[in-house]
Amino acid sequence: MTDTKNITPDTSVEICGVKFKNPVITASGTFGFGKEYAEFYDINLLGGICTKGITKERREGNPSPRVAEAPMGMLNSVGLQNPGIEGFIKEDVPFLNTLGTVVIANVAGKTEEDYCYTVERASALDCVKMVELNISCPNVKAGGMAFGVLPESVEKITAAVKKHCSKPLMVKLSPNVANISDNARAAENGGADCLSLINTVSGMAIDWKSRKPILANVCGGLSGPAIKPIALKMVYETRKAVKIPVVGMGGIVTADDIMEFLVAGASAVQIGSANIFDPTAELNLINELTNLMKRCNINNVRE
Repeated sequence: MTDTKNITPDTSVEICGVKFKNPVITASGTFGFGKEYAEFYDINLLGGICTKGITKERREGNPSPRVAEAPMGMLNSVGLQNPGIEGFIKEDVPFLNTLGTVVIANVAGKTEEDYCYTVERASALDCVKMVELNISCPNVKAGGMAFGVLPESVEKITAAVKKHCSKPLMVKLSPNVANISDNARAAENGGADCLSLINTVSGMAIDWKSRKPILANVCGGLSGPAIKPIALKMVYETRKAVKIPVVGMGGIVTADDIMEFLVAGASAVQIGSANIFDPTAELNLINELTNLMKRCNINNVRE
């Protein structure tokens, strides 16, 4: 009889024809473009890297303070600080071209035209294998309501961007909606190749002594272990609602958390806030996942 504990488990996954060596991908925002983390370990060991949100024009982000602690999590209101698509191509693509892991470009924008332009530029890059669409951004032409709030706007922006995207399109869903299943179906109807969820949950922190909000932007997005139950529920509901693959995220800090998302229906996961308190979080999770699979006699993560 074969001793399965001595067999190296197969952690590889395939999403929309893109092959990942393992299901652990960095979430957009907390990993930058990978350069800083490459100083700590070989980031080629990761399943994939999802870049910081890229916009058409350079953005300086929101005023400070823009990060606050929360019980079992953190609030952030960074405001999509990034070098813009041209700055990204000039400053970051040369580094990304050297990597041996999947690169996913996260794209944001203020208008439909912004999204389409930036997606077209990003998806044409050789190093970019997928594009993730951040539709939690305020739609300037719609009075500031986020593109991802209403199903009709989700379908509209997805359909518009899809025409300009030469790589598989992943749409990132917001949890701050009436029904996540309706929005998931809307993205699928608009042409999304896969979905990722959840983005941060709207929240706020107050310094009662000064009678003021802690974040300069007043409100922000809550992430970390506090939102994992919400994320699991929404991944589960989304998996039942659509036929396209789902990538789950929200509060993942252990290999057991990864397994929970996979059982809920996710094909892979993204790690965000864990990077803030542990720069080697993803690497540790990959090792933990492999060891967990060995202990449980699981030979293939896709099981």
